[in-house]
Amino acid sequence: MALSSVTGVGVTLLRSIAGQMCSRIVASVCVVQHPSFHTSPTLELSRKWERKNRTVYPPQSRDEARRPAEIHHCRQQIKYSKDKMWYLAKLIRGMSIDQAIAQLEFNDKKGAGIMKEVLLEAQELAVKNHNVEYKSNLYVAQSFSGKGKYLKRIRIHGRGMWGIMDKVHCHYFVKLVEGPPMVEPKAGLDQAREYVENLKSRTIIHSL
Repeated sequence: MALSSVTGVGVTLLRSIAGQMCSRIVASVCVVQHPSFHTSPTLELSRKWERKNRTVYPPQSRDEARRPAEIHHCRQQIKYSKDKMWYLAKLIRGMSIDQAIAQLEFNDKKGAGIMKEVLLEAQELAVKNHNVEYKSNLYVAQSFSGKGKYLKRIRIHGRGMWGIMDKVHCHYFVKLVEGPPMVEPKAGLDQAREYVENLKSRTIIHSL
């Protein structure tokens, strides 16, 4: 009788110790895997991108051509895929500001509406802070997207199963330059011919 009571107390003590250890392990894992912890080169680029607007150039001589204004603008942590945003960013690269806004206005994708808002903000900054006389006298010199924070979440399935899903974010960067577009955009047929010629002229290493 005494032996059985002692054995029961020992089992209870072991269960309590095991429960405390499990709770401490789970708490430590939760602290380490913090969902909002994010450091990446793209985030550092987004911090430095708009600082380029503060660049001070040396004074120009009278016979030197006027330096065109440059406007850097970005939007961070957009709830959208960076790959989907990249296709839209490539679409308007090299276009004038009015043509780029018109192309995005008739695109029904979510990223197109976000990019249109960023372009309108950059256009307003150009007139307000960068001494641009005509707001239509701008073109998109650079337009690209970058990876934002990825949040891992649990997706519940049937029969007690579960999986992991990613809630993705991205950054969008744009640079407007005063003046007409430097390079005229090519037609779709010309781009296709250039692509085929590049494929024909490429060199495949370690081949016969």
